[in-house]
Amino acid sequence: MTAAPADFARARSEFLRIDTPRVEDGAAIWRLARDSEVLDLNSSYSYLLWCRDFAATSVVARDENGAPVAFVTGYIRPDRPETLVVWQVAVDRAHRGRGLAATLLDALTTRVAAAQGLASVETTVTPDNTASDRLFTSFAQRHDVPLEREVLFDGGLFPEGTHLPEVLYRIGPLHA
Repeated sequence: MTAAPADFARARSEFLRIDTPRVEDGAAIWRLARDSEVLDLNSSYSYLLWCRDFAATSVVARDENGAPVAFVTGYIRPDRPETLVVWQVAVDRAHRGRGLAATLLDALTTRVAAAQGLASVETTVTPDNTASDRLFTSFAQRHDVPLEREVLFDGGLFPEGTHLPEVLYRIGPLHA
C-alpha cells in the first residue's frame, strides 16, 4: 500500500518546511534518534558531524518554530557515487503516521538526483523494523522500481552478540 498524494500534502501542511540540517540541529536530531526507540543511537558528537559533513545528503522537517521534528540522514557511497545510502530515519512521535518519513525520503532523493545524479538507494533494516520495511517498500512502489533484499551483516558479526542481522535494501535503478 502506498501513500496517496493527498497524504503527502497533509504531511507537508503540518510542518513549516523541509530543510537541510545545520550543525545547530545536531542535538535535536540526536534526541529524535534516541526517542525513536528503534534506531541504534550514535554519540551526540556524531550527529553534529553528520549535520556538518553530510548535510547535502540529509534532510530535516521543521515545525512552525523551526525545530526539527523528523530527519533522514544519508551519504553517497564512495565506491558507487550514484548510490545514496540512507543511514537513519526518525519522526517525532507526535508527527508519526502521516506520511512525513516518505515525504522526506522523496524530497531527499529528488534533491540528490538534481544535484549530482542518482541511480539507486540503499539502506539496511533489521528484520523486526516494520516501519522501515514499509517505508522503503512503498518508496520502491511509488517510484515503480525494483527492491532487492539480502543479508548484509549477519547478527553474529556484531560484538555484542545479540544484534539481529542487517538486511540490505537495494532500490533501483531509479528513473531519471
